[in-house]
Amino acid sequence: MKKIYWRPQKISSRVLFLIFLTSVVCYITVLRFDVKKKLPHFKDKIAAAKLAQNAFELVKEERLRKNIPIDSESDPGETGLIGTISSPVTTNSGYLPAKRTSVNPNFAAVVVQYLKSLGIKKDDVVAVGISGSFPAMNIAVYSAIETLGAKAIVVSSAGSSQWGANTPGFLWPDIENLLFSKKVFSIRADGVTLGGIDDKALGLSADGKKIMEDSITSNGYNFLKVKNYPDSLEKKMTLYRELAGDRPIKAYVNVGGGTTSVGTKLGKFKFHSGINKKLPIGTSGIDSVMTRLVQEGVPVIHLTKVDELSTRYGFPEQPKTMPKVGEGKIYTTEEPNKLLAAIALVVIFSVLYVLVRLDWGFRLFGVSSPKKNSYPEQMV
Repeated sequence: MKKIYWRPQKISSRVLFLIFLTSVVCYITVLRFDVKKKLPHFKDKIAAAKLAQNAFELVKEERLRKNIPIDSESDPGETGLIGTISSPVTTNSGYLPAKRTSVNPNFAAVVVQYLKSLGIKKDDVVAVGISGSFPAMNIAVYSAIETLGAKAIVVSSAGSSQWGANTPGFLWPDIENLLFSKKVFSIRADGVTLGGIDDKALGLSADGKKIMEDSITSNGYNFLKVKNYPDSLEKKMTLYRELAGDRPIKAYVNVGGGTTSVGTKLGKFKFHSGINKKLPIGTSGIDSVMTRLVQEGVPVIHLTKVDELSTRYGFPEQPKTMPKVGEGKIYTTEEPNKLLAAIALVVIFSVLYVLVRLDWGFRLFGVSSPKKNSYPEQMV
């Protein structure tokens, strides 16, 4: 004879709560124990950041060797890569928090990411436009290009905004030549202007201009003497094209707001920080290196708005100690532990099976009190 048994049609609220509690615990456990996954080009990113870190250390050593004091108030990390608020070679105003935040070797990993995403590989030509305003970011760019083995064509300027490489005797040409002579980088500017207004340091004193000119010539650079803005722009474009020869320029990297590189203040802020492949709305009337190259199909990597970049990649703002290589979202991402997630699902389904299918829930907790005038439950 077949066995007949009674099974409740409803599940106890206590059983439902236990199932709910089990599911929540499993969910929280899976979230709590995320695993870190290395992002693409991890080794190149680490290598570039280490190279930048080595360059930072060498620059600081050289500054101390030259007895150029480090102001701990403006440079709390005593990196040696923060300049002064005012000097004869200061071309324009600067934002100190951005200068402090830029002194992070992990920005080199960001540049590696940008270059790799554009398909840059060994021996590809990358044009670069920099000034002395963000020496640490310049070093990050060089570190990335050097690590990938690309060929850089660089036009720089000797001037700097506040808190950049604006300390007489320690301008960007001095810093770059130091790193080149010490064989940290094989990259060296192919042409150097004074920088500032019209790329000829309009408004600066004769003494300030002399300091910049001496820095350029004493380090053996090609001094690009320009008459005005259009002349500077043409000379830069000519230099890029002549040195590239029959090889295409695969990308243009700009650091900061160099006058003929971005065009105007409008151009500086219209191009967003990061990769730009199209001409931003409202920049068609701006004539600059960036607008010309974008119109020719050359992608532009615009390294500005340092605070925004640091937030995007999880870097500290205004760090008081030098950030360690490998820190930031540019290296790894967190994702759920697949094995733990699978175990959690097994646990949840097991609890459901035991408490509901095998009726253990009824045996342990019974059922909710029947409602008045309710019909007897069916037999199974």
